Amino acid sequence: MRKQEIECCDVTYIHEAAVQTAREKMPCEQTLKDLADFYKVFADPTRVKLLCVLLETEMCVCDLAEVLKMTQSAISHQLRMLKQMKLVKNRREGKTVFYSLADDHIQTIISQGMEHISE
Repeated sequence: MRKQEIECCDVTYIHEAAVQTAREKMPCEQTLKDLADFYKVFADPTRVKLLCVLLETEMCVCDLAEVLKMTQSAISHQLRMLKQMKLVKNRREGKTVFYSLADDHIQTIISQGMEHISE
């Protein structure tokens, strides 16, 4: 694979107004860290698969394990992380716990990501 070259300026000139505007609009460090952590969740194919399944319907751990051909323990581990990041929620119905996407934002994020990689 051939390296893609990045074009750079031929001279060094700081555009002060643009730099100042960027500094003023830059979120604080904690917000940037939280955002990076949020996107790290999507770096794992298993978690993305879980989110894609939950896009269609809510499911219990048993069903998710069957769909993804994984152990319930492995599914639970991934769901725990997704829940900590507020991407999924759960509800109890008798002895069964059903998982679903936390809100419509998650569906939008996945849909836009799929659209972007399809271009």
